[in-house]
Formats: sequence, C-alpha cells, structure tokens
Amino acid sequence: MGPAARQREGSAWRERARIALASIRLFNGTAALVAPAAVARKLGVDPETNAGALYMTRLFGVRTVLIGRDLLRRDEGLRGQALRVAPLIHVTDAVVAVIAGVQRQLPPRAATTAAIISTTNVVLALAARGKRSGRRS
Repeated sequence: MGPAARQREGSAWRERARIALASIRLFNGTAALVAPAAVARKLGVDPETNAGALYMTRLFGVRTVLIGRDLLRRDEGLRGQALRVAPLIHVTDAVVAVIAGVQRQLPPRAATTAAIISTTNVVLALAARGKRSGRRS
C-alpha cells in the first residue's frame, strides 16, 4: 500500500472515530437530559433521596450534547477545537469515575462502567485526532 492509500485509510479511520465519539456523546447526553432519573439510577444514585443528582445529571447532559455537536460541525476550525480538547475531557471523566468508585461515591459497578465508557472515549478522541495534535481533518 502506497503512502497516499495509507493516508486515505488513516483519514477514513479518523472520521469513523470522530463520528463514533460524537454518537456516544449525543446518546449519553440526550439520555441525561431526557431521563435524568434513569441515568442517575444507572449510576447507583437514588434521585428520590438525592434531588441534586438530577440537576447534576442534566448539567452533564447539556455539556455532553454540546461537545458531541461540535464534533459534527461543518466548520473544520470548530471540529478541530473539539478534537483538541476531547482527550482532556475524557481522561478527566475517567479519573473522576475511578475516584468516585474508590471513595464509594458511586457503587463499584457504576464507577467501573463510567470509567470504561470514558476510557473508550479517550481512545476514540485520540484516534480521531490522528498523530499530530491540532490536526484539522
């Protein structure tokens, strides 16, 4: 396979990773906005005894939908910015999930699930960015 073919293949892989990451963000964010109690329960938080969890879940939803949307923008500059910050966002999410599990703020299974989702998002974010940071495609 020649250099041009490898470049096209790499570009196609980055596009698929970007779309997959945007899809995960949009799905999870929409679920948090539309059904915050269900999402909270999935995380092992009882919304009946912790009403603040619904507020925080909705905040997560808004943030997640907006950053997912940015990955689907036609403007390459906006997409590039979303790709540049994506790894940091998802590494932070994964670390926070682990801390929440260790400190028993979330049940172990919920913390593990959140950490796995966020780690998957880190991998997709790095794949979507490609080798060079700041890449715009």
